[in-house]
Amino acid sequence: MAKAYDRDLRVRVVAAIEAGATGEAAAARFGIGKSTAGAWARLKRRTGDVTPGRQGQPARSKLDRHADFILALVEAEVDITLAEIAERLEATHGTRAAPATVWSFLGRRGMTFKKRLRMPASRTGRTSPQPARPGRSRSPSSTPNA
Repeated sequence: MAKAYDRDLRVRVVAAIEAGATGEAAAARFGIGKSTAGAWARLKRRTGDVTPGRQGQPARSKLDRHADFILALVEAEVDITLAEIAERLEATHGTRAAPATVWSFLGRRGMTFKKRLRMPASRTGRTSPQPARPGRSRSPSSTPNA
């Protein structure tokens, strides 16, 4: 993500607009986009300052306040699905969440579910064809019939 423009530049652009320059003229003078200059002027009129807001996604999830409830559901019912967790959350607390949001919430807590356990290595045979060693040909069973 790009870094916000410096506050000093913002102040100078807005000062030029307040002094009578058009947004387009101020943008050309300071080498920024017209919409950027206009946005800074609107921000100054609305809030009285041109300091940039915080960038990026919020650090918290809307499900964080329901963490105890969700984790208790998962612990009580091992086979519960993400959709069922979302439905119960809405029915109990009135908070709507997509199954993907529940998945992200659980993933941040290191909770994943493997559908199948890791299989042990085969003791009786190779699991993939091996290349022939130097000076030897491949076995007849691995050679296609011509």
